[in-house]
Amino acid sequence: MASERVRVILNPRAAGGRALGRLSMVEAALRRDELDYEIVLTQGPGDATLLARAAMADGIRVLVAMGGDGTLNEVVQAFVDKDGAPVPGPDLALIPAGTGGDFKRTLGLSDEVDDAVRRIRHGTRREVDLGILQFLPHAGQSGVRAFVNVASFGIGGQVDSIVNRTPKWLGGKASFFVATLRAMASYRNANVRVKVDGETWYEGSVFNVAIANGRFFGGGMMIAPQADASDGQFEVICIGDLTKIEAAGLSSKIYKGAHLSAPGVKVARGTRIEAEPIHPWATVLMDVDGEQPGKLPLSATMARCALTFRT
Repeated sequence: MASERVRVILNPRAAGGRALGRLSMVEAALRRDELDYEIVLTQGPGDATLLARAAMADGIRVLVAMGGDGTLNEVVQAFVDKDGAPVPGPDLALIPAGTGGDFKRTLGLSDEVDDAVRRIRHGTRREVDLGILQFLPHAGQSGVRAFVNVASFGIGGQVDSIVNRTPKWLGGKASFFVATLRAMASYRNANVRVKVDGETWYEGSVFNVAIANGRFFGGGMMIAPQADASDGQFEVICIGDLTKIEAAGLSSKIYKGAHLSAPGVKVARGTRIEAEPIHPWATVLMDVDGEQPGKLPLSATMARCALTFRT
């Protein structure tokens, strides 16, 4: 039987360049599995989206993201149009090679190259939901963005800004942990209003709010231990008006997913999440799959089973 056409989108800068160092192992594994493959490299921000759209136009059957959560996030932008409507496309697969690697944890995938390549041909096809955001972008960017893992606002946006300016040699967990400590030095809790499915759910000061399709963010924090990326609903976790000392004490529980019953934490589920600053002049930055594309106000809606992953 003829092999399916496979295209690998590789971010050579992922994990501080370590992703490119794995290329020879990946090609050897692809040849061993006798896959009909091509490898294309990104040259800069946004390239993975353009390359994913080109793969769709070329009739590629399996599109592989090789990098971290940011690379995957760029790839899934090709699965929505400019208005945020889902666009059908090829099956997706992951070769994890980035700083954070949070969505692979939700899918239960290992980092081993041989395992990743084996999933391309022999993996189970799993339908996965896709979040669609509308928000206030930075100048010159689109205000519509898809996300497959977690969108958050509050300190998360400041952490992203620091991580994306910092060398990645520390590795994922350490990079995000250090960035969080640095962000906490200057962060002030944001005053926001959050609606879930049209009803006001929270109004007040927050340390961070996560809109979760996946279970992990921030380099391994299990922010949404009950989230299911295929159930058609977001898990919303609000870490409320905590002091910096209280927030630091909560972080060890978040890594274990043991924080949901802690004081100051609220949880909800829904398919449409809206958030805005209580003071219109306030800037509340967003985190979207480890990227920092803009700020509140935002609206997040769910595209049920819009993606199919090989797992």
